[in-house]
Amino acid sequence: MIRQTLAAAALLATAATIAAPVFAQGEQERLDARYDRALAAGYKALMLCSAIANAERNGATRTPESVAEWEMAGIQAPLDGIAPELGYRISRVDAADASSQVANVSVDWAEGMAPRIARHVSQQGCQLLPIGGNIPPFATLREQPNRPAVAIRAFPSGALARISQDAFGDAFGEGARTTAVVVQSGGRMLGEAYARDFGPAVPQRTWSVAKSLAATLVGAAVARGETAVERRAGLGNLTQDQGRAAITIDHLLRMASGRYSDTPGNRTDPLYWGGATVNERAAHWPLVSPPGSTYRYANNDTLMAVKAIEGSFADHPPSALFARLGMDHTVAETDWQGNYVLSSQVWSTARDLAKFGQLYLDDGVLPDGIRILPEGWIEYVSAPSGPQPEGRPTGYGAGFWLFNRTEGIPADTFAAMGNRGQYVVIVPSRDVVIVRRGEDPVGESFDILAFTRDVLAALGE
Repeated sequence: MIRQTLAAAALLATAATIAAPVFAQGEQERLDARYDRALAAGYKALMLCSAIANAERNGATRTPESVAEWEMAGIQAPLDGIAPELGYRISRVDAADASSQVANVSVDWAEGMAPRIARHVSQQGCQLLPIGGNIPPFATLREQPNRPAVAIRAFPSGALARISQDAFGDAFGEGARTTAVVVQSGGRMLGEAYARDFGPAVPQRTWSVAKSLAATLVGAAVARGETAVERRAGLGNLTQDQGRAAITIDHLLRMASGRYSDTPGNRTDPLYWGGATVNERAAHWPLVSPPGSTYRYANNDTLMAVKAIEGSFADHPPSALFARLGMDHTVAETDWQGNYVLSSQVWSTARDLAKFGQLYLDDGVLPDGIRILPEGWIEYVSAPSGPQPEGRPTGYGAGFWLFNRTEGIPADTFAAMGNRGQYVVIVPSRDVVIVRRGEDPVGESFDILAFTRDVLAALGE
């Protein structure tokens, strides 16, 4: 009897040991599924708010149906299967000129939980509130819409027009969805083309093209004598955290900080869609390699490069740089505490991004002759002087991708590139800027190398 009792007890203990991990795994899966719903709701709230409010700021129009068709389609799993079913509300507030402006967008996601909310802030686009955040009080927005000329400058007939039109089909990637193409040469726009729902005044999220804008803001601060790329970025103290203290702004711009990141590319979903802040998510990752020794693409590195110069934003915010470049349809958005999310969260038009590329063709000098980037900055951002990505046809500079090892393209070509097919290709030796915007689905890509070759070949005819 004693032996039987001990055997039964052992059996129960073994069953409990087996059941505990299974139970824990099931609980974690339920928790992850709930968090995915919160992220999907944040994604939807922010995309609706930013796409509609930033277009209306420019005197253009986007509808929720258009955002669903373009920005909300083909997004990453599992958000793609959740976001479409979530209900939303767009709240508006009357401005002083009697026009109605987006105040906030709220998206329901779980019973008993507050909706996910993106609020529209004048001059700063939209901010995503944290999970469980409350709807902010209505306030009169003082932002007056820009009303630029919106006539499209079509490509003249010829090879360039044909290649541009091909970009809207499958010629450069089956399943890719082009929304805009602009080609500029010698400082002159040769033509532009747009998909339905888009045009010269309709901005899109730049995604990681923002990293190149961030590098440019650093360059402007260097030109003003406010910082230097060799300066420590302030990520550790010299007495107790010497490894991270050695990280410089240059290391961060070159994706060579040596810090850990949880996923390749460091997707930063808690910041982008979860309502976390830059300070909460980007600053405190530990060191796993000596600074400057290893390339690892990470949103957090760019975010910390921006934090290193944020003291200059009181007098020189991103909007001031955009204004000097004539990028009147561009907005840099922030987290809900006001930190710029310049790894991804900028909304801009194809025309504005062509002006951005032109700044580099002009070596950082404005048309009025005023230099806003240091002499040699173009060589700095396009030099592969740091550790390089492996297994890619493109290298990496300081905030820009390099086409320096790409057959058929001039070796001095560099580019700002972002998720879903955002490209600003700069070819100094040909005095050419090529902009391609898209909303490419996950798993599909636009062949920007082939498109660049074809455009340059057409310009040579």
